[in-house]
Amino acid sequence: MTTRSAPRAWQRMLSGRRLDILNPSPLDVEIEDIAHGLARVARWNGQTCGGVIFSVAQHSVLVAEICALIDPAAPARWRLHGLLHDAPEYVIGDMISPFKAALGEVYREVEARLARAILQRFSLNPDPPTALARLTKKADRASAFFEATLYAGFEPDEAKRLFGAPEIDPRQLEHWLAPMGSEQAQAAFLEKFETLERAL
Repeated sequence: MTTRSAPRAWQRMLSGRRLDILNPSPLDVEIEDIAHGLARVARWNGQTCGGVIFSVAQHSVLVAEICALIDPAAPARWRLHGLLHDAPEYVIGDMISPFKAALGEVYREVEARLARAILQRFSLNPDPPTALARLTKKADRASAFFEATLYAGFEPDEAKRLFGAPEIDPRQLEHWLAPMGSEQAQAAFLEKFETLERAL
């Protein structure tokens, strides 16, 4: 009688790390793996115009930039938290909100475990204070509004209903709103991480 082994729950990263998706250890998290993965994950399930995807890595840098515009006094630690707000997607991909809702608690639990391990790896609070969570969410929604109207085919009124109206001028973000190739987005993510980490 043969016994079946448990299904494989880890993913091998380019760094050589084997990250257990169901029980992730901070010791198996590397920023280079995060940057590489996020630069190759498309926002909006790839349903964007143009020949270059708008990657999660670029979105993450944009959120960190918007955090600084919304609250210029925000410490580097808060902006780094904004940069890493979607970091679990380097493992599980960027699922659109309706599908996340359909998957329910299982998806949220896996995502939360990954987020906790990532934040612990970089000495960030896995349970951010309310003000930080609110700032990150506001920046995330502002980024979503700009991406939706510029690249994902949303009319401004529809985007406002879904994401709210940003309180910042998109001209302040022109550099970060132009889609980048994967290698450029990966480099931008790593550069932003290193800049913020040095400022801690």
